[in-house]
Parts: sequence; C-alpha cells; structure tokens
Amino acid sequence: RAALDRATVLLSMTKGGKRIDNVWGSGGGQQSVKHLVKEIDMLLKEYLLSGDILEAERCLQELEVPHFHHELVYEAVVMVLESTGEKTFKMILDLLKSLWTSSVITMDQMKRGYERVYREIPDINLDVPHSYSVLERFVEECFQAGIISKPLRDLCPSR
Repeated sequence: RAALDRATVLLSMTKGGKRIDNVWGSGGGQQSVKHLVKEIDMLLKEYLLSGDILEAERCLQELEVPHFHHELVYEAVVMVLESTGEKTFKMILDLLKSLWTSSVITMDQMKRGYERVYREIPDINLDVPHSYSVLERFVEECFQAGIISKPLRDLCPSR
C-alpha cells in the first residue's frame, strides 16, 4: 500500500515522468526492442574488437533485461556463422562460457537463443553457405564446454 501511495504522489507531481526516471530509472523493460537489439549488436562487436569479457558482461547487465538475454545468444551464434575465421568462433565460445558460468545468462535464455538459430538456419544458410557445418561444430564445442545440454545439442539441425 505504501508503494502505491508513493507512486501516486510521484505521478501527480509536475514533470512526474522525469521524477520517476530519477527514482526508479528508465532502463530495462522501458527500452524498445529495436534499441535493445542495437545495443546487444554493438556490445558483441565491441567485445570482438577488445576481447574484454568482463566489460561485455558489465554492459549486458547494465541493459537490465535478463528476459532478453536470448537475443545476445542468438546474435552471437549468428556472428559465428557469418564469420570467416577461427578468432570469432573462439571468442564467442569464450564469451558464452563466461556468461553461462557466471549465471548472467540462464539455461532458459541460452536454450531460447539456440532454438531461434535452429529455426532460422535454413534462411541463414541461403546467405552463408556452410552455415550448417559451422553450426554443428559450434554446438558440439558448446556442449563440450558445458554451455548447453545434451538435449539442446541433439536438436541441432543438420544438412
């Protein structure tokens, strides 16, 4: 009841919206999906340039959207599929392992991210030949690293 009374007071103040941003913040779920996707894409590109896992983890947590971490998993795996060298493959594997180990990304979010890639691999393969074989190899490496479960590994589509 006290929280509702406090919210009523804040909303009734002039410039109440600004006041609420200062009190409770406007991060997390208040941001548009388009903005969050852009932020995650930039986060991943910055990580691939710097190699700083801790900074990537901090940036992801600052977005305050744990329910949207599947997007990072999806975008990261797609970056691996689109890359041409081993560097991106290894760096993304290291990032996902770190985020999994530190519990920043939950099992559910990891699963949702991989399932999205699995669903979209036929379309991805049109633009990126050999994406099936790269995906199979990456999924196996993730399984060996303990990032994903055996049932999730077994769902991986193959040509």
